Amino acid sequence: MRPIRPVLTARPGKSTRRRPSSVLAGAAVTAVLALTATACGPSEDGANAEPSNSAGLTSDNKIAIPDDLRDRLKEHGVDLDKWKNGEWKNWDKDKWLREAKDFINPIIEGLWDPDRMREADKAPEQPVDNDISGDKGVTDPTPVLVRATNVQSPYHGSAAESGKLFFDGPEGSMVCSATVVKDPANPGKSNMVWTAGHCVHAGQKGGWYRNIAFVPSYNNSGLSLAELKNAPKEKIAPFGVWWGQWAQTSDQWIADGGPTGGQGAPYDFAVLHVAPEKGSTGKSLEETVGSALPVEFNAPAVPKIDSMTATGFPAAPPYDGQKMLQCKDKPGRLSLTEADPTMYRIGCSMTGGSSGGGWVAAGQDGKPALVSNTSIGPVTAGWLAGPRLGKEAKGVYDAVSKKYAGQ
Repeated sequence: MRPIRPVLTARPGKSTRRRPSSVLAGAAVTAVLALTATACGPSEDGANAEPSNSAGLTSDNKIAIPDDLRDRLKEHGVDLDKWKNGEWKNWDKDKWLREAKDFINPIIEGLWDPDRMREADKAPEQPVDNDISGDKGVTDPTPVLVRATNVQSPYHGSAAESGKLFFDGPEGSMVCSATVVKDPANPGKSNMVWTAGHCVHAGQKGGWYRNIAFVPSYNNSGLSLAELKNAPKEKIAPFGVWWGQWAQTSDQWIADGGPTGGQGAPYDFAVLHVAPEKGSTGKSLEETVGSALPVEFNAPAVPKIDSMTATGFPAAPPYDGQKMLQCKDKPGRLSLTEADPTMYRIGCSMTGGSSGGGWVAAGQDGKPALVSNTSIGPVTAGWLAGPRLGKEAKGVYDAVSKKYAGQ
């Protein structure tokens, strides 16, 4: 992932936020632990601002763009008829859509082929200083480093909800990590995916990333980079490629999120609603992978949590983004400012690309639930921090669920 903050950087693959494949992960190699964001993706403030337009599905289950949205995008100089032929590569400031209501992500079948997935870099990083003792609020001592361990393969048998997120930004193809979560409006048939805001949206100085796609149980057999070069797509994406039909992040991330220093990190979360690249088979994402995690928006206080487990695909050295790893540690508290919510922090060696990956702990009912996601970390790695999910996160989650209720 790329950026990671304090130097807090998001951890998407390309940057310090733990780039969606790089240092700390935010959503797509966007963050590098410095602290850096570790994954990529936009977040919408509590998401009470519901997008006015959305993409539906055609009779053959392809994403359809409403005429009114087409017209509005043309006002920005975006012609969707040219989009699939390469116009999406135009990152001109006026064409990089940033408003919540303007998210578009038409499926370009075959774009994410094995080579492109394997070579995607970490997400944009947002590094932060490792020593943040001067921050206001409650911050516990820096955690002891926990070395990430390989998830047992096949991944589907160990962490069926986890996967890798791919997307394109001005710097090229990037990666983050993400998790299949339950949809209250469609019990047992969820098409919702949780990741970091910096894995879908660039924050205050940018807009929505493009060609966002989720691959559950990426490289399910845990093949090496050399072995993957000759592996068929079925080995790399055994449960298919699922394109973001809609994305939503917090208003705070869109307004304040940045590549370094931890700006917006307490609100660095996002929810995607996805659709299969090849068209519907009649099964939802949850039915296809056989699992989805509940989301806990009122997790126990830090002192009452015995441990949290963070999962992701770190892409910055010493990792290469091809293997699923985990860190398990008792969380501490990280406060960037008194005005913002306190974040969770654990010791972890995962780097950019791990951004957006889910953090699992026992919820109020004692059962495993998603309680956070990788957002930032220091460029040198050593620890990760993730937002505490409260009313803003629930607002985003509920808005996406409501948008596709009954579909």
